[in-house]
Amino acid sequence: MSDPVSTQGISESLLITPLHGAHVARGARMTAFAGYDMPVSYPLGVLKEHLWTRAHAGLFDVSHMGPAFLRLTSPTGEPAADHAAVSALIEPLLTGDIAGLAPGRLRYTLLLNAEGGIIDDLMIGRPVEPERQGELYVVVNAANKASDFAVVAAAAGQAAQLDRADDRALIALQGPEAAAVLAGLAPGVEGLGFMSFAEVALMGAKALVSRSGYTGEDGFEILIEASAAVGLWETLLTDRRVEAIGLGARDSLRLEAGLPLHGHDIDETTSPFEGALAFAVSKKRLKAGRMRGSDRLATEAGGSLSRVRVGLKVLEGAPAREGALIATIEGRTVGVVTSGGFSPSLSAPIAMGFVPPGLATPGTRLQVAVRGRAQVAEVTSLPFVSQRYYRPSSAPTEV
Repeated sequence: MSDPVSTQGISESLLITPLHGAHVARGARMTAFAGYDMPVSYPLGVLKEHLWTRAHAGLFDVSHMGPAFLRLTSPTGEPAADHAAVSALIEPLLTGDIAGLAPGRLRYTLLLNAEGGIIDDLMIGRPVEPERQGELYVVVNAANKASDFAVVAAAAGQAAQLDRADDRALIALQGPEAAAVLAGLAPGVEGLGFMSFAEVALMGAKALVSRSGYTGEDGFEILIEASAAVGLWETLLTDRRVEAIGLGARDSLRLEAGLPLHGHDIDETTSPFEGALAFAVSKKRLKAGRMRGSDRLATEAGGSLSRVRVGLKVLEGAPAREGALIATIEGRTVGVVTSGGFSPSLSAPIAMGFVPPGLATPGTRLQVAVRGRAQVAEVTSLPFVSQRYYRPSSAPTEV
């Protein structure tokens, strides 16, 4: 596999995605992000792009992310045994139950260091086809993909091969009209439930379509060959329900949805319980001590925590940005803001940050420092804006 390459007019230190030319042609404002030249917004502007996604369907280029496939070197051809074997290679690195993942399902999970800190958050998928049961679909964060892939490859050793797919395009279609739009090109995708995926024919090309995303909205992520990417992108944009959306709105959408950004809201010092991500931890595996940092995590699962990620609504004044101090009403510093900004959906400043558990109850009044001025904020339940994932009644229950 070859990485995307830089082109004339782009800093030689930046990579580009297969859709780079399409962004420039649409007048996107480009910015450096995770080593790539990426669209931060289009002429519509961040605010309108955000609201369009909440009301209709937003189209995002997320090809800078790290998709890959972990495949057994010598599968037996026995589906259950092959899935167990490939899961056993990667599961010790993660918080989730990969061995118990149903065919055609995805799982949000966390890659841990030896101390139980979060190296990255990622998606793991088990293909539905019997002949592919010695394979896992893996998607990691853009900024961490080189180091993540190195950790996974080292754990796999000679037993499995990690095939990177970040020379393909990864396109996200998000919003309440996303399913109707994509079903017009690939009938049947509307039947996929949240956190499920399948290989489908899309405009004459094979694509891996997952019903997932990081906006809090219903939608899909589409992994497709680079040669077919621009055609798909432009075809989707001919639909009046679809607008191109940049990284600016993607960030405000995920903030409203209460979703953490690695390197900001969570990092290698943060445990899953501190990061309010207990749902991603397999209780069975933790109880058995079969998890990195299990001693620490078991203690924290019992309630022994010094900090926890919370949501904050700033009741008046400007948004509190990353790095702003959080204090009690009396002025005692107790934490720090990790993400913050203006919520277009709520027309109010919101933020996430860490505070002691005793101050994490919704309704607790605190202060945030904005340009040297203390502003009153209130702890609020996450997400700020309700998530609208599609879960058919027949979807399997995740444990």
